[in-house]
Amino acid sequence: MVNSNYNPDVLNCIANLSNDEVFTPPELANKVLDLLPQDLFKSPDTKFLDPFSKSGVFLREIVKRLDRGLESQMLDRQLRIDHILHNQVFGIAITELTSYLSRRSLYCSKHANGKYSVSHFDTESGNILYDSWKHSWENGKCKYCGASQKVFERDDASEQYAYQFIHTTSPQSFFKMKFDVVLGNPPYQMVTAGSVESQSTPIYNKFVEQAIKLAPRYLCMIIPARWLNGGFGLDKFRSDMLHDGRIRVLHDYLDSEECFPGIDISGGVCYFLWDKDYSGNCEVFTHRNRTVTKAIRPLLEKGLDTFIRRTKRSAY
Repeated sequence: MVNSNYNPDVLNCIANLSNDEVFTPPELANKVLDLLPQDLFKSPDTKFLDPFSKSGVFLREIVKRLDRGLESQMLDRQLRIDHILHNQVFGIAITELTSYLSRRSLYCSKHANGKYSVSHFDTESGNILYDSWKHSWENGKCKYCGASQKVFERDDASEQYAYQFIHTTSPQSFFKMKFDVVLGNPPYQMVTAGSVESQSTPIYNKFVEQAIKLAPRYLCMIIPARWLNGGFGLDKFRSDMLHDGRIRVLHDYLDSEECFPGIDISGGVCYFLWDKDYSGNCEVFTHRNRTVTKAIRPLLEKGLDTFIRRTKRSAY
């Protein structure tokens, strides 16, 4: 018998395609959005940026929340959607393909100025930017992301994977506005030689550092949890983050498949809420074997230089 009520979310399907690009399931995107003060979705002035958009799931779910939150202030739904899409949600895609996916998720059309777009823009990109950038080679590696010149020096017709957001010293130049929230799930690594993980270097830290330069009120990101411990060439990033004091909430998944079904990421994954105006202990939620434990504590304990994963706490 055919189930006539079956209506799968296409972004859930995309999230389970492969390990090559870790797409975010809608359920996980909403867990991240739940970390934010929900009054942000009731203001017509809140501005959101996903600077490494893949499927557009974060922006789509933000639009849903703003649509509900602004309903009493803007009764005409088309005017409300126009306002949200033109003035409140912005993205930078990581590849040409993901720019089309993101616009399709957000505007219901890969061209924001197309006749099927739910809101009319004067340009094809709307508020989802994508330009094909090139790496800046120095001594065989890109000075911005560490990519191997041998692997990634390609003709113009090929995808460069020179992600716009981190291949500049001025991330503010993309939209020239102040963002309240920067969030998303950035690319995790770049191949430095060959094509195996042992010859790759992490780059998610560069997206976090670049996002902090924008000085948003809130920053939420999903990243591998390996940064919490030693090694991987992340010593400065680790020290800066653990000493920062503005990480208000941290969800730490020891098994990545509890966060991304079917995806195995060594060391697990985490997502966090960074609050520009906060300083203090962090609410740490540890996810292990489908059980969640909670502790309120400093990320960096006295006398230590790495984060200690504690799991022997009362279930939350």
